[in-house]
Amino acid sequence: MPQQYKIDLDQHAEQLVRILQEVVSGDDLTPKQLNRLVRRYPRPDGGLYGRSELIYAYRELAGTHALPAYSDAMLERLRRKPTRTISGVTPVTILTKPFPCPGTCIFCPNDVRMPKSYLSDEPGAQRAEQNAFDPYLQTYTRLLAYYNNGHPTDKIELIILGGTWSFYPESYQIWFIKRTFDALHDFGNGIDQREAVQAALQEKSQLHPARNTTNVTLRGLDMDRTYNQAVQSIYRDEMHRSHELAQAVAQNTALRSPVDEYATWEELEAAHHDNEMADCRCVGLVVETRPDHISVEEVLRIRRLGCTKVQIGFQSLNDDVLSANKRGHDVAATRHAVRLLRQAGFKIHAHWMPNLYGSSPEADIEDYARMFADPDFRPDELKVYPCSLIESAELMQRYEDGSWRPYTHDELLHVLVECFRSTPEYCRLTRVIRDIPSTDIVTGNQLTNFRQIVENKLAKEGQRSPDIRGREIRNRDVDAAELHLDTLWYDSSIGREVFLQFITEQCDIAGFLRLALPTEPAITPELEDAAIIREIHVYGQSLEIGESAPGRAQHLGLGKQLIEQAVALAQQHGYAKLAVISAIGTREYYRKRGFIDGQLYQLRDLSPATNT
Repeated sequence: MPQQYKIDLDQHAEQLVRILQEVVSGDDLTPKQLNRLVRRYPRPDGGLYGRSELIYAYRELAGTHALPAYSDAMLERLRRKPTRTISGVTPVTILTKPFPCPGTCIFCPNDVRMPKSYLSDEPGAQRAEQNAFDPYLQTYTRLLAYYNNGHPTDKIELIILGGTWSFYPESYQIWFIKRTFDALHDFGNGIDQREAVQAALQEKSQLHPARNTTNVTLRGLDMDRTYNQAVQSIYRDEMHRSHELAQAVAQNTALRSPVDEYATWEELEAAHHDNEMADCRCVGLVVETRPDHISVEEVLRIRRLGCTKVQIGFQSLNDDVLSANKRGHDVAATRHAVRLLRQAGFKIHAHWMPNLYGSSPEADIEDYARMFADPDFRPDELKVYPCSLIESAELMQRYEDGSWRPYTHDELLHVLVECFRSTPEYCRLTRVIRDIPSTDIVTGNQLTNFRQIVENKLAKEGQRSPDIRGREIRNRDVDAAELHLDTLWYDSSIGREVFLQFITEQCDIAGFLRLALPTEPAITPELEDAAIIREIHVYGQSLEIGESAPGRAQHLGLGKQLIEQAVALAQQHGYAKLAVISAIGTREYYRKRGFIDGQLYQLRDLSPATNT
C-alpha cells in the first residue's frame, strides 16, 4: 500500500521500539495512557510521534527488535479513532462539485463554494475543496488517511454527497463513480496517480484551490440573487468546458485527461468488473437526492451505476410545513419516491428536520411518529437534523421578523428523547445533529454531542434507544451461543418486510438482514416473482477480506445463516426466486452462496431441485 509517513527508522528505531514494546506487553491502552507513553519517549529531533508514525513503524518493525510478529490485534491497540470502522465497513464520504440545485428551501445554506446545502467549514467539505472536488483525489486521500491510522481498507462503503445527485448530468455521474473505482483499484495495487491528477486540475479546472478565488457571499437577509444564479455565474467557464468536452468526447473528437468529466457506461461497467475481486472493494455505494427527482427510470439508472442505498430528504411529512419552507414538493412525492426505491430493493436512508419554519415541538413529535406508523415511509436509516440558522439561508428573514425561532435546549431535548423512544428496532439513527461548526450558526443549538445527551437522559430513566446504532455490539467479542434469531415483521408500501436480527438476551445486535416480500408488480422484469434481500450487515470491527478473528461477530457465519433464513421464508411465501441488491464488491460473496448474476441484481433460484 502507498504510505504517507516514511520516517527514517534507523534514526528513530530506538524510541519507536520502546513505545511499541510497552504497547505489546501491556493491556489495551486507553488513548490517554497511550499519549502519556508517547510523551515518555519523544523524538530525538524534538516533538512527539504521531499515531500514523507509530503504525508505520509497527508495520515495518514487527518481528524484529524483540517485537512479536505482526498481528491485527496489536494494530488495533494503535488504531486512531477505531469507531470509524467499528460497524463492519470503512466509510469513505466524498462530495460532488458546486452545481445548481432544483430546490429553493429557505433553511438551506447558500455557500457558493460548495454543493447546495453544504458549508465550507464542515470537515468533509474542507477535504473536498482541498482536492478540487475530484472523485479520485478525494477517495484516494481518504483511503490513505484510514490506512495510515491503522484501519482496514478492503471493504469500502462509498458515500457520495452534495446537492441533488439526480440533477447532475448523467455523463458527470458516470465519470464521478468510475473515478472513485479507479482510486480504489490504484490504492489497492500500490499505485499513486495523485500528482498527475493535481497537475491536470491546476491546468484545466477552476475548482483547483489555486484557481478558485471566488469571494462571493450570499446573505439570507438580502438575497439579491439565488444560489443557482451565483453558481452559474461564478463557474460559467467550468460548466461550459464540461459541456463542450462531453460533446466532443461523445463524437470522438477529443482525448480525455483524468479530470475531464466524461465516461461511458461501458467504461464504468469495466471498472465494476475489476472491482469484484479487487484488494479494495466497494461493498456499498450511496447517493443522495430529492423525492421529486425519483422516477422508475431514475431508480433503475441509479442501480445501474452500482448504488445500493439512497439518502433522501423527507425533511417533514406535513404539507403545510413543506410549503412554508419552499421545499418544492409535497408529501405525496415522498410516498411515491419511497415506494419506487423499495420496489427496486434499495436501502432507504431518510433525512428529517425538526424545528422547521411553521412547525413546533409537539408537531415534530407527531410527525416523527407518523414516519413509522405509516407503511408508506418506515425508512431503514435516518439522519435527524434539527434546523440550524445559517447566515446565508433565507430563513434569516423569518428569524428577523420573529416568525421563527430556534428551539430552546429543553425543547430540543424533549423532541429528540421522544423520537428516540419511538424509533423501531429495524431503523438505524445514523446521525443526530449535523456537524456544522458553531461559528456558522447564528443562534440556537451548537452542541454536536446531542445524541449522547439524549442517551444519558434515557439512561437516567432506565431506558435506551431501541434503534440499531444504540444496540450494536461494536468491538465486543461474542459467542454464537449468546445469540438468538429474532424476526420482526411490518408492512410497507409494496408488501411485507421482514427484519431478521441476531441479538443477545439484552437485545444487542450482531447482525441483521432486511427481506422484502413484495405483493406489488415488479419495477423490472428481473424482479418478477422475487423476494428481495435489501441489506445484510454483520457488526463489529471491520475485518479484512478472508481474515479470521475468533470471537468477533464477522467470524461467526451470521451472514450465511441469515441468507438461508431468507431463502426459507421466501420459499414459504411462494416466491420463485430470491434477489439481492448486491454491491459490486460483494458479488463474489453472493456467488459462493448460490446466487447468479443478472442484469442489475443477483438471483437465487428457489425451486426445490436447486435447494436440496
